[in-house]
Amino acid sequence: MLLKNEILDLIIAGKISVVFRMWKKPTVKTGGTLKTRKGILAIDRVEKILPSQITNADIKNAGLRSRDELCSFDREGDLYRIKVHYAGEDPRIALRQNLDKAELKNVCERLRKMGDWTAKFLRMIHDQPNIHAQILAESIGLETRVFKPRVRKLKALGLTESLHPGYRLSPRGKKVLKMLS
Repeated sequence: MLLKNEILDLIIAGKISVVFRMWKKPTVKTGGTLKTRKGILAIDRVEKILPSQITNADIKNAGLRSRDELCSFDREGDLYRIKVHYAGEDPRIALRQNLDKAELKNVCERLRKMGDWTAKFLRMIHDQPNIHAQILAESIGLETRVFKPRVRKLKALGLTESLHPGYRLSPRGKKVLKMLS
C-alpha cells in the first residue's frame, strides 16, 4: 500500500487514522505492519465495506473535510477501510549505523551464504550512487523485477539506503564492503 508523504506525515502526527483503498485483494492485513519512507505503520484493522458504510467519523479520521474529497470508487475491486497508526521509526535506520565488529562479521558471513551477487551489488551501489535501479539492473544483465528484491535484502540488513533515484551505501554498508574485499 503506497501512501503519499503528506498522508504519512498526518498519520505520524495522529491526524489521520483511516485510509481507504480499492483492491481485488488486500495488500496489508489486520495486525500487520507496513514499512514506509517515514517509518513503520501498524495496521489495526482491514475491512471490506460498501461506500454507503463510510461514516462521518471515517471522513474526519481520513483527514478529509467532506465525502466529496474521496476518490471515486469506480475502479475494479472491493472497497477497504484500513485503520492505521504510527508504530515508530524504521529499525533499518538505526541498523545502518551499527558498526559493532562482531555484528559486521555476522553480516559478512550471511552475505557470503547468500551468494557472490551481494558483494557485486554493494560494489556497484558504492561506485554508482544515485543511479536509477533500471540502469543498474541493465548494466549487469538483470531485469529490474529481479534486481530490486535483491537490493531490498541488502537494505533489510542496514547496508543500503534508497535515494531518488537509486541507492547509496550506509556507513554499515561501507564497512561491510571493505570487509568483503
